[in-house]
Amino acid sequence: MVTKEDVHRLVEQIKEDDLPAAALYLRLLRNQGDPLLTALANAPEDDEPETPEEAAAVAEAKAALARGEVRSLEEVRDDLLGKP
Repeated sequence: MVTKEDVHRLVEQIKEDDLPAAALYLRLLRNQGDPLLTALANAPEDDEPETPEEAAAVAEAKAALARGEVRSLEEVRDDLLGKP
């Protein structure tokens, strides 16, 4: 029987570059049985082509960012919470 200590030893032997993949796999194992997480993990990749409207919105957002028209998270949060 494999113990958690055995798994810990294996984790210690994983190369740094492989840690993201190992973490993803362990998270999937941990979340087995959660119907939402299972559905999300098995969902197909969005392969719909970008519409002209979406492309224009992205271009507009990038131009605004280049002009420095940005707001901090704190500013947005304060606006949402009605703080001055």
